[in-house]
Amino acid sequence: MKKFLIWILALTITIAGAWYTRTTGPTKPVKGSVTFDGEIIKYSLIRTWFMPSDAPVKVKVDSDEVTGTFIYKRTPSHDSWIEKELIREGEYLIAYLPQLPHAGKVMYQITLKTENEQFKLTENPIILRFRGDVPIWAMLPHILLMFAALLFSTRAGLAAAFGEKTFVLSLTTLILLIAGGLVFGPIVQKYAFGAYWTGWPYGTDLTDNKTALMVLFWAVAMIKVWRNHSHRGLILLASVVLLLIYLIPHSLMGSEIDFTQQ
Repeated sequence: MKKFLIWILALTITIAGAWYTRTTGPTKPVKGSVTFDGEIIKYSLIRTWFMPSDAPVKVKVDSDEVTGTFIYKRTPSHDSWIEKELIREGEYLIAYLPQLPHAGKVMYQITLKTENEQFKLTENPIILRFRGDVPIWAMLPHILLMFAALLFSTRAGLAAAFGEKTFVLSLTTLILLIAGGLVFGPIVQKYAFGAYWTGWPYGTDLTDNKTALMVLFWAVAMIKVWRNHSHRGLILLASVVLLLIYLIPHSLMGSEIDFTQQ
């Protein structure tokens, strides 16, 4: 019963951590609502788009009296802002952002207008990143393996804290991390952003660097456990470090094209 309850605790922590990671970060739409021309306008402005097509940023505005413009430019770049009219399609005003290559980012801002007034939908411009579609055979194993790695890492940390054996749990964690992060991770990265690895020493992609750090901590912990089964403090540390790394918003400081170099 004690082990069952510890597994439930580990699963609860894992689900909470995974949920937080997936619901935060720079890929989630910017949502909100404003009152303009007597109408409550709710918006959900996308920050990622799958190639190959222009990115349609839609705002539902019922009144035909409301029009608008949007400005955009590549980022990071030395480009000047480009301004275009929003296109009305039924109930929606739409800004079509021109497609960029894998990991290309565009910054945009929408302004709504009537004959007498105008209003910026967001105070600051929004950044959208283009990405390729990842096949299910690569994405699903990556997600499941990384979720399982977090679960077994948390369970190993709890085992260390409660004086249980940690060898099998630690070895399983390391294997799952290598499979999910260093095998399927680069495959997903290649499909999505055109490169297998853009972390250190080739770039600053935080997702890749987080993966490398998690594997490193658990590899060191596993070696210590293999040599001396009494390294409970190190197992607990590796477990906490992995959880803290997971809590860093997903895709923060992700792959991008530096247009200032072109």
